[in-house]
Amino acid sequence: MSHSSLSTFTALKGTYQGVLKISLMLAATYLVAQGLSAYLPAADYRLFFGFSNRTAIWVVAELHLMFAAFVLGVPIFAVITEFVGVATKEKRYDDLAKEFTKLLAMAYTLTAVLGCILLVLVIVLYPKLTGYLSKLFKPTWLLYIVLIFGEVIIAYFYWYSWDLLQGAKKKWHLALGVLVNLWGTALLFVADIWVTFMMSPAGIDDAGNLTSLWAAITNPTWMPINIHRLLANVAFGGAIAAAYAAVRFLNATTEEERARFDWMGYVGSFIAIAAFIPLPFAGYWLGREIYQFSEQMGVSMMGGSFAWLWILQAMLIGGLFLASNFYLWLGMGRIPGAERYVKFQIPMMILLTIGFIVWATPRSIMASGTEMSAMGGSHHPFLGLFGVMAAKNTAVNLMILTTFFSFMLYRRGNRIPMVSWAVTGKIVQALVIATAAAVVLYYGIYSYFVPSNIRIGFSIYQVGAVLAAMSIFVAIDIPLLKGAKEIGAIRWGQIPARAQYALFFMAISFTWLMGLMGYIRSGIRQYWHIYGRVMDESAHAFTMMHGQATIIVSVITVIFFLLVSVVFWMASRGEGGAAK
Repeated sequence: MSHSSLSTFTALKGTYQGVLKISLMLAATYLVAQGLSAYLPAADYRLFFGFSNRTAIWVVAELHLMFAAFVLGVPIFAVITEFVGVATKEKRYDDLAKEFTKLLAMAYTLTAVLGCILLVLVIVLYPKLTGYLSKLFKPTWLLYIVLIFGEVIIAYFYWYSWDLLQGAKKKWHLALGVLVNLWGTALLFVADIWVTFMMSPAGIDDAGNLTSLWAAITNPTWMPINIHRLLANVAFGGAIAAAYAAVRFLNATTEEERARFDWMGYVGSFIAIAAFIPLPFAGYWLGREIYQFSEQMGVSMMGGSFAWLWILQAMLIGGLFLASNFYLWLGMGRIPGAERYVKFQIPMMILLTIGFIVWATPRSIMASGTEMSAMGGSHHPFLGLFGVMAAKNTAVNLMILTTFFSFMLYRRGNRIPMVSWAVTGKIVQALVIATAAAVVLYYGIYSYFVPSNIRIGFSIYQVGAVLAAMSIFVAIDIPLLKGAKEIGAIRWGQIPARAQYALFFMAISFTWLMGLMGYIRSGIRQYWHIYGRVMDESAHAFTMMHGQATIIVSVITVIFFLLVSVVFWMASRGEGGAAK
């Protein structure tokens, strides 16, 4: 048998085994769910072996969503990397894309297993709610199953056909990669229908009967969550892949291995932070839609019982900004010529630290009666000014600008522009950044002197200024560095080990943040299954204390990384080892 025929046979065999595995899982799930439903007595709610049904669903659902985010995010930047390899004709990019994709085979299996467990739990523990949602969204359930099989078939063939579709056939492999991402994104969009409908129902009458399936699908929060989750999944997948590279770097025994995994970690972290930078903007959009749908739900989210969880969120995101800049600055040590930008690090660190402090400052503080009397209320007379959204929006936009600037300095580290207009281009870039910062500060300060309904609109101007500045800066930078003189080659592998721990921190923070934000998004419905329409009448229809919630999120994070460590181990056994 020829090498080409053998490769074709291997690709088809691997794809068949993957599809068969997923098919058996789904069939077993259906049989188990039907068997339990027939065996158990009729009930609207059931307990999970005496434990809270809500907590059982929460843990399994969050783990499933984390792995789903991983298997959606990894193919996106794997395909981007593969396209870069074709464009630059550098094989290392193709090898990197293949290395990342190798993580998917085991991750797909774990995602499917957790999804099957979740489906059984939902049907068994919440039979009435599941029946109602199934009745409303039956066409989308069928579409979801079709998309699952399409995703599995294309993804497995994408992985197993890597060696087969090379050379002149490479375009077909790239097409498969694009299809994997299109099907994965469609899966995400369909799954978000049910989640967002429960938070902002539409397309039903007062009796809960469906009046418009399309209105139910395109409910107010559907598209904001689609965009928010898509960006978050790319950032999350990049962070996990960067953590994988960090593990391999720390265990490397040769300089060649360290160089390879150092570069891999940089690419993963670059894509993670590139997706993370616009993520707060998508969050603003989602928050705005929640407020417009239900002001009560919005107040509960930002100023009521969940307000203190946003302080935790601010600390995590602030930590991510600090860690990403810390990694970039350490990385500049391996770039000849980057030492000329060291002078910017202290001012940027000061700005990031101030932004972090402002963002983590609460509006109201826990204090005794005596302390409140001395302050004149629950708001500190000075620090309370930094607890409002006007200050926090200003802080996060300036942190985004600072992190973007760090990336641009890193990109320019070992290159000197040679175009005739280099000085003018740099001046324009500096003015663009300074103008955006001035706009952000102006509207941040002016927000304190206008009514709240006007103040909310100012965040759009701040976001617009930052996005415009980044776009103009990059548009100038690309031609500016074309044909640039290189001071020296990047010394991959010559980076302190502590930089790899920054990658670990980013991966853990992203994971913990996903769990926390998922709890907030679901928790603001309080005792409603479907907000304002279908009430949760189970014994556990209450909002737990924040301490208990954060412990559960932490346990989920630990379990996820234990499972991810299995994926890492399987992938590191050798080429194709994870796919067996």
